[in-house]
Amino acid sequence: MPELPEIVAYLEALQKRIGGRRLEAIRIRSFSLLKTVDPPIEAAEGRSVVSLERMGKRIVVGLEDDLFLVLHLMVAGRLQWHDEHKAIPGKVGLAAFDFDVGTLLLTEAGSKRRAALHLMQGRDALASLDPGGLEIVESTYETFRRGLLAERHTLKRALCDARYLSGVGGAMADEILHAARLSPLQININLSDEEIGRLHVAAQETLQRWVEIRRADTGDGFPEKVTAFHAEMAVHGKFREPCPVCGAAVQRIVYASRETNYCPRCQTRGKILADRSLSRLLKDDWPSLEEPENG
Repeated sequence: MPELPEIVAYLEALQKRIGGRRLEAIRIRSFSLLKTVDPPIEAAEGRSVVSLERMGKRIVVGLEDDLFLVLHLMVAGRLQWHDEHKAIPGKVGLAAFDFDVGTLLLTEAGSKRRAALHLMQGRDALASLDPGGLEIVESTYETFRRGLLAERHTLKRALCDARYLSGVGGAMADEILHAARLSPLQININLSDEEIGRLHVAAQETLQRWVEIRRADTGDGFPEKVTAFHAEMAVHGKFREPCPVCGAAVQRIVYASRETNYCPRCQTRGKILADRSLSRLLKDDWPSLEEPENG
């Protein structure tokens, strides 16, 4: 799933390409993508881009006349840029946004269609889509603490709850918890003040580091790599590979299509957490594929 670093990379690449440019046409192949009917999607056509913003894990394209295209890529949605007008790809293509300088394609792998597109009129309407999470990089210890402890959950789920903390999904949560040397299954309300402070610093530094990694990867091009499977990840997607800190084999917990990776030596005092009974027991405290992780 695209998380804060990937959304930032998309926005910066889009700013270079479509900032101030005219949106000539919107072609939608998958009509399950469009979640609003008023104003009609055709109202966005012919208007110039006046802003590009991030709202949690959503991309917000501000247009003339106070219109906002809001795109949520969800789990498997991806963007592609082409300097000429391009046909929508057959199996994975959802939509195309034709500008006077090229085409932005929206694709989504897999059979399930979760990506969402809204067209909102005015800032008040736009605000209704905001899940409300705190921007971690801008947070203080106290504001982070309030967001983290808003509801009783495991640390993995608490970090991914977009109602309280913004921009973090499964990959960043795994990396943050590894940096903080905390178990993904630690209950948030049981943390000491020192552990919360350590987690706060780890969250800020991890997100900032990954924004810089994505910027370096992208350069003057358009984002292509998926952050969740990046070679520089410490633990996420690295099952059985050595932890870069201590060398212990990275472990995982799997439930349905969701996975948590962790280092048993750095994070759980040598305890292996990955077993089927534990996964079943924790099923109600895993970040959901719909909410709240994907807000």
